[in-house]
Amino acid sequence: MNRFTAPTARPTPPTRFQPQRRTMLRAMALNGAAAMTGMTGLTACGGGGGNSVGPGTGPGTGPGTGTVSVTDRFVKVSSQPDVSLQVRDWQRTGPTGGNVGKVGSGPTFVLLAGLGGNARFFDSLAPALAADGRVVAISRRGYGQSGKPLPHASATQYYETDTLTCDLKAVLDELGLLRVVLGGHSIAGNELTSFAGRHPERVRGLVYLDTTFDYTVDADAGGEEFPANGLLNTPTPTAHDNRSLQAAVAFNQRMSKDWWPPLEANLRDSLDLLSDGSVRMNTPNDVETAMDTAAHMFKPDYTAVRAPALVMTALPSEPRDLFPWLELPLDAKTQKDATDFVQLFRRVRAADSDKLVAALNTPHRLTLDNCCHTDFLMAREAEVLRAIRFMTWA
Repeated sequence: MNRFTAPTARPTPPTRFQPQRRTMLRAMALNGAAAMTGMTGLTACGGGGGNSVGPGTGPGTGPGTGTVSVTDRFVKVSSQPDVSLQVRDWQRTGPTGGNVGKVGSGPTFVLLAGLGGNARFFDSLAPALAADGRVVAISRRGYGQSGKPLPHASATQYYETDTLTCDLKAVLDELGLLRVVLGGHSIAGNELTSFAGRHPERVRGLVYLDTTFDYTVDADAGGEEFPANGLLNTPTPTAHDNRSLQAAVAFNQRMSKDWWPPLEANLRDSLDLLSDGSVRMNTPNDVETAMDTAAHMFKPDYTAVRAPALVMTALPSEPRDLFPWLELPLDAKTQKDATDFVQLFRRVRAADSDKLVAALNTPHRLTLDNCCHTDFLMAREAEVLRAIRFMTWA
């Protein structure tokens, strides 16, 4: 999945939010073609008190009466080490006050971003969904404004999927959310599958947002080789790109098919602003490596999932969907290599998506064509919302 790239000198690991294209199939979920069909116990899981830090910015309005507003808070999920998670909570209030329960009758959605992403990634989708009910977006540990304990006992300490599942339960417990619809983008599919299998009584439904069937294995390319062309490799940011926040935004704009307010908000929450005006990623290298490694060690067990599921897949159609940094016009070789890469990628991702649908035994899927993994939730928001609202949750 396309990771927001901090303009810093450290190399970008191949399976982060902006992966090298040769390992992209392992790191991100399939993107699709415009069609919708059907529309061990966690005894170590800790909890803690939530601390509201006041209302956030950007209230919106839903299709009916009332206003959607967001509150930012931190929820403590662990004492040793001390970890609190950034939580954004959208609720709709009526014209005479009151909470979402008095205005909307829809389910509560809990949203998780992919690797490198944080709660701000959902700043457009979440308020739109909150027109029907309550929406909570969580920055998992290690990202955004959430706690980032450094691993020391092992390479993946504090960032295994079991630990992230415990964190999710702790947030739901603190907020009093007994049954929810979980939505997860890209690698967050691991947490959806894990939580739904361990706590089926807490899950009304699942929305897999362009996730991969199994991150422990490379998707099957049928013996074909992806084209080798250095211009298709994700550009590495330079010191010039981290000289200021504006430079960081400009670099990420070049790395993105389109640039949306939620992408910029996500980027801003991923950066530290230094005293000289330069920026750096606020996720330490060891934490980034631990998260990425642990995510690709989790073997999903879909047989334990009982909740109704919706699978969304975003498929690229043209080079810009995968390689937005390429400057036009392309030379003949790069044009051919990029086009061949896209076509092979589409076939592999479509097959992988079929595996996920079969494993979940669901007739509900939305496949979107001519899309980018990073921003399809924004670019195709109306279709995404329609598919979610089509569902009848348990």
